[in-house]
Amino acid sequence: METEKLKALLDSYSKERVSSSEVEQAERKAKNLGTRIADFKLLLRMFKDGISGRYRLSKATLVAIGGAIAYVAFPMDFFPDFLFPIGYTDDIVVIGIVMNQLADEIKKYKAYINYK
Repeated sequence: METEKLKALLDSYSKERVSSSEVEQAERKAKNLGTRIADFKLLLRMFKDGISGRYRLSKATLVAIGGAIAYVAFPMDFFPDFLFPIGYTDDIVVIGIVMNQLADEIKKYKAYINYK
């Protein structure tokens, strides 16, 4: 899989506004993310806390997480989701990219919520 193309696609999704229905759709799809389920749920929680003001996140962090949420929510991406199970492979890679990019911020957030 071409990681650079996925990063470019993620970047384009990051420029879009994430609606509450997209967040809900992404939450429903989380069960298909294999080993990244817990990571994605953490990103969703972090995004919601950042948007609501419960936890302070930079705009860049919100944009990165929002892009990942939109990417997972949108069924027609690098590998369309209807090509199950391969259709979720790119979603899993995108979650990994965002987790790596935001590793320091995620560590702080985990300490804030007492994540175990």
